[in-house]
Amino acid sequence: MNYILHFIKRLHHFSGVALYINMFGMTVSSFLESIGILLLIPMLSLIGIVSLDMNNSYFSGLSDYMRELSPTLSLLIILCIYVTIVFIQNFIQQKVSIRNVEIQQHFSRHLRHETYQSILQSNWPFFLKKRSSDLINLLTIELARVLGAINLCLQLITSFIFTLIQIGIAFWLSPTLTLFVLGCGIILGLFSRKFIKEAKKLGNQTSQLSQSYLAGMTDQLNGMKDIKSNTLESSRLNWLKALTKGMMDEQVSYMRLRMNSQLVYKLASALLISCFILVSFKLFQTQSIQLLTITVIFARLWPRFTTIQSTLEQLYSMIPACRAIILLQNECGAAVEQLDLVNDKNTALRIKHGIECRNVSFRYNKDEDAYTLQNINLFIPSNQMTAIAGPSGAGKSTLIDLIMGLMQPESGQILVDGVPITNHNLVSFRKSISYVAQDPFLFNVSIRENFHMVKPDASDEQMWEALQFASSSDFVGKLPNGLDTVIGDRGTRLSGGERQRLVIARAIIRKPSILVLDEATSALDTENEKKIQEAIDRLKGTMTVIVVAHRLSTIKQADQVIVINQGILVEQGEFLQLAADSKSLFGNLLKNQSVASA
Repeated sequence: MNYILHFIKRLHHFSGVALYINMFGMTVSSFLESIGILLLIPMLSLIGIVSLDMNNSYFSGLSDYMRELSPTLSLLIILCIYVTIVFIQNFIQQKVSIRNVEIQQHFSRHLRHETYQSILQSNWPFFLKKRSSDLINLLTIELARVLGAINLCLQLITSFIFTLIQIGIAFWLSPTLTLFVLGCGIILGLFSRKFIKEAKKLGNQTSQLSQSYLAGMTDQLNGMKDIKSNTLESSRLNWLKALTKGMMDEQVSYMRLRMNSQLVYKLASALLISCFILVSFKLFQTQSIQLLTITVIFARLWPRFTTIQSTLEQLYSMIPACRAIILLQNECGAAVEQLDLVNDKNTALRIKHGIECRNVSFRYNKDEDAYTLQNINLFIPSNQMTAIAGPSGAGKSTLIDLIMGLMQPESGQILVDGVPITNHNLVSFRKSISYVAQDPFLFNVSIRENFHMVKPDASDEQMWEALQFASSSDFVGKLPNGLDTVIGDRGTRLSGGERQRLVIARAIIRKPSILVLDEATSALDTENEKKIQEAIDRLKGTMTVIVVAHRLSTIKQADQVIVINQGILVEQGEFLQLAADSKSLFGNLLKNQSVASA
């Protein structure tokens, strides 16, 4: 329960006085409901429906007063008091219920915002270790279960308050009988621990199955083209059948557990009430009005006990979700970037001289000996084009991530105009960069909204200028709604070349100081590649262009080429100089690509 109590403490800290006011309202409401019960049975005696001895009972004083009045007036007074109490009790309960929802929804919004913010503020290595589907599962299904647990906990508090007040009144009427019933209830509660443990076990299965389901469906929808082209439909359906059978069996097992526990609890409750009446009548010589009133109180309480039992089972089934969210927040806290992301005063840097890597070394796992990059020393001059080449797995993308400030080197420094990049100036540095990945990503909104995400104040003129620059204005102009055309999930309504050119246009519209192209032309045909290459060439002299090259023929216009192999900078120089050296790694790579394309 510690994981659930963690969020209840958070709710208490978040809500403050409002939570106490609501608890006080619950207490008043429960007390008034109890008063209504106390009035009900004596009222039946007063109007003659049942005949009970009122002498020496909790109602004897009022009974003596009522006898001095006419029966009709007595009944009218009792009914008015009863209706007034019921009205006030329900009015308070209404306000408390609405306020409860408001408190929960405000905290729900706060918790969702806080969790997502902690993810956004995590460093890039955190995302390299996580599956996106697992994060989506935590932000949706598991977080919803946490909020459900908080709601159940508030319901549990309400039930406890009601129960304690009812027990207090019963204890006032007959301490002996009340202790007898509570003793039996405690024994029954201890017996029910078996059901609670089983509910917690099933809750772990729920978390694991939901994570597997979301991960599998995300992967398969992203890879639908591979599924269709390789006729994997049957195997994927069989996977889903097996997984959903496990989910169905888990839900049926949970419902069976709940029904079994409630059956046991209700049968035991009926038996206990029967024994209670027999024992109180034969052994304790309880007065009839007290016996009847206590019987009514406990008859109303036992359903509450059953509800408390059921709520506890549900709460324990949600403990794994609470634990998962707490672990996520702790992981994000350990990976947090200490950056001021909200401050608009962080303006983009303008690179005057260049970017320098000085003795930079990096490895993803510090417990391993192998470095991904080791002792990298290089200088990228401003307003020129620098190409980074090398075989697959050489460390090119890692170097780009370090240069963009997405990761910090284990040793060495990244400097801009001689100033080291630290948390103090990292946001400004990132604002000066536009990045185009090999796999182009576009949001499932209109082209206009995609532009506005990177430059909120972009005008139509600026958008068309960027599109023209990226050789995209022709195909955008032919779309049904032009800039307002919705382009589908990840831009799937466009061709690969169109998506890539549109991503480049979106990067250019920011007018960045640094443009990073991570193999951005590798998915293009010859014609589109030529158009993009011409656009990149036009950028020379206006911004610092860094290109991770897959097709080496596309970097002929680069001012310098840096060659990485097995995490070490092995060659550096002009394109023609490196290409002419038959013994150089770059020369061999270029030769092999020429032979392969021939």
